[in-house]
Amino acid sequence: QVQVVVSGGGLVQPGGSLRLSCAASVTIFSIYTVGWYRQAPGSQRELVANISSGGTTNYADSVKGRFTISRDNAKKTVVLQMNNLKPEDTAVYYCNVKRLDQTYAYWGQGTQVTVSS
Repeated sequence: QVQVVVSGGGLVQPGGSLRLSCAASVTIFSIYTVGWYRQAPGSQRELVANISSGGTTNYADSVKGRFTISRDNAKKTVVLQMNNLKPEDTAVYYCNVKRLDQTYAYWGQGTQVTVSS
């Protein structure tokens, strides 16, 4: 059974940084697209950033220039580096791991990110 484990998150002041990590126990990690999503109270889950098997990255407009997604296929890990955090970044962040030839995806447990002074 595939496990997706998320680490990182926490409380940070506006302008601060946090690093989220997502590790998946899939056999061939390099063929998966990995995405970070977030959900704030009362809001729908939204895509924050994703990275394809080929390394192509995609970001929500609200985080461009502040967040960076990267992957290490040898470690089967994707990292979301979040800089210059704003209160509106406060949400539960989730990791999603999916192969393009499959209709289902694997989700990790959420991690709370709170940006507050």
